[in-house]
Amino acid sequence: MSSHSRHRSRRIAATALTIVSTGGVAAGAAQATADAQASAVLRTCTVNDLYLSMGRKEVAAGSLYWPITFTNTSTTRCALRGYPGVSVLDTAHRQIGLAASASGRPYTTVVLAPARSAAAVIRTSNGPLGGPCLTTGIYLRVYPPASYQAVLVPAPWKICSALFQVGPVNIRGTF
Repeated sequence: MSSHSRHRSRRIAATALTIVSTGGVAAGAAQATADAQASAVLRTCTVNDLYLSMGRKEVAAGSLYWPITFTNTSTTRCALRGYPGVSVLDTAHRQIGLAASASGRPYTTVVLAPARSAAAVIRTSNGPLGGPCLTTGIYLRVYPPASYQAVLVPAPWKICSALFQVGPVNIRGTF
């Protein structure tokens, strides 16, 4: 390592220390550090580690919400962070409408011990309130966060009023 690189590394470390010690930023920086350490130590859950199922549908304020539950079926802990990819499919596995957009809610790393679950909630309009409804799909194609492999979950779902969103994976099962 050159002396220039060592000097630059010390400046970056000193800057990071200053940011963490400035009060208001400290909690956010500490949480980000804890999340990064948890992600670095734990492996990301893969589709082989997970069983996906649907929770109970809820209706509120003109919207329909439905949690997708991710259960760790492996023998070790794994982590999920962020939003799953979700789209609606017909009986021939063709996509209906656009994939769900992310709700924009903040998220943290969720650590799943064996046999533990977390959920991500999908949302659409409860009927044609601001536009038509599309054909009811038979499956949801779900990509767990950070995965390029999907799981098909039998789940009749109809996108209405061009509203289809997904919340981040969390242990509270909230949107």
